[in-house]
Amino acid sequence: MKTKIFRIGLMMFLSMIVFSCGKNFLNEPPRTVTIEDLLNNPQDGAQRLTAAVYNKLYDWDVHTFSWIGISSITSDDADKGSIEGDAGTDKHLLDNWTFDANSYSFNESWAGNFDGIGRVAYALEFMQDIDLPQAEKDRYIGELKMLRAYFYWNLVRMFGGVPKIDRVLSTKEDIATGSVRASAAEIYAFIESDCQEAIAKLPATIPSEELGRVSKYTAYALLAKMYLYQKRWAESKAMCDAIINSNRFSLLPDYAKIWREAGEFSSESIWEVNAIGNGSTPKGIQQYTSVQDIRPRGWGFNTPSLDLANAYEPGDKRKAATIMFRGQTLWDGEIVPSDAPNERYNYKTFVSRTQETWAGDQDQTNKNLRVFRYGEILLIKAEVENELGNIPAATTAINQIRNRAGLPNTTAITKDDLRNAIYKERRVEMAFEHDRTFDLRRTGRAGSVLRALGKNYIDGVHDLFPIPQIQIDRSGGKLIQNPGY
Repeated sequence: MKTKIFRIGLMMFLSMIVFSCGKNFLNEPPRTVTIEDLLNNPQDGAQRLTAAVYNKLYDWDVHTFSWIGISSITSDDADKGSIEGDAGTDKHLLDNWTFDANSYSFNESWAGNFDGIGRVAYALEFMQDIDLPQAEKDRYIGELKMLRAYFYWNLVRMFGGVPKIDRVLSTKEDIATGSVRASAAEIYAFIESDCQEAIAKLPATIPSEELGRVSKYTAYALLAKMYLYQKRWAESKAMCDAIINSNRFSLLPDYAKIWREAGEFSSESIWEVNAIGNGSTPKGIQQYTSVQDIRPRGWGFNTPSLDLANAYEPGDKRKAATIMFRGQTLWDGEIVPSDAPNERYNYKTFVSRTQETWAGDQDQTNKNLRVFRYGEILLIKAEVENELGNIPAATTAINQIRNRAGLPNTTAITKDDLRNAIYKERRVEMAFEHDRTFDLRRTGRAGSVLRALGKNYIDGVHDLFPIPQIQIDRSGGKLIQNPGY
């Protein structure tokens, strides 16, 4: 039984070792790979093991429709969009908070992230047998653990405690253990451990030909954010300060440019999923832009809500960079159809077919996903400094964000007023960056905010999403459902 389980998983894993993460490497054609190939060619083998994990970041079930629905359509920033007759399987249910444990998006996101975690387990196991200088091997191990932390970060925010997989599940006992939920606290501790090891092993700088690989600052950014969620203010501040004091990052003066091809890997970028939309083997994030593009050019889902449009202060440059309106002439000269079914669309995911790399494949566009950027670190810095009572430091951080947006310094003086100002600033700065629903939950505002908009948010139930019923069934009932579902 042990050998059979191992070989099935191994065959699936080897079939995924195709691409690397850098745009130059992505042009390499697929070829058959064996364990002997990996072990007998250490440099190539280590790269392919790690690339198989990076590849998961491009998959539909990690970063596309279900993730967009769970992280954005559920929020007050977005409506389902598209047309009334197109529910996107369950996106209408997510929009209205009427989903249940059988809703499709939860199982897809669960499976996608655990697929990534499984790939890490195989890669770490094989990496031990590859003959490389320890420093090189350490870098690959650091990358793998950073990526595992990221997959778990997505899972713990969605579901709370989930199974903790830290090795290849090669026995019946392993598989039984992998069917039981660890607590959320245990998963947070696992993420923290992986990030700390990544900081120790990863380089500070990524060469231009390898952009898209994680650095030690990726781990600092994830820890800053995780500690924020846990209200570990001083530890989050320390991670922010490590990034800020490195002097490696700065705000890009033009906020709108962040989201264009010209803004890839800018001074603001800490980590991006590096997509390629040209050449003979395009490797974009699968249909990420198609799902959200202007209808009928795209599917037209995840459209900016009127509530978000009204949240921007007069003169805030971020509004025009985030929302495109029906009939509007866009930055490249394209015009949003005046009869488009939705009044507003997500500008951050727009890809120009005339002014940016375009190979005619809307499903594999050259649109990088900005995962961690310096602007968010300043917002986290402002929030944690304020919670620690350091009002001047918090004010300095938030004013950098506001001034870049063309706005004057904040008028908030008290700790409570500044907290609310930071919450609002985070919303308009980070719209459509897959954080809003989680932000509302972690700050205890989800129920009041969403119910005010007619959403069916139930406190104590919807503070987590349901464990997919199909996963509970497959575990033989060992996975315990979240309360209320």
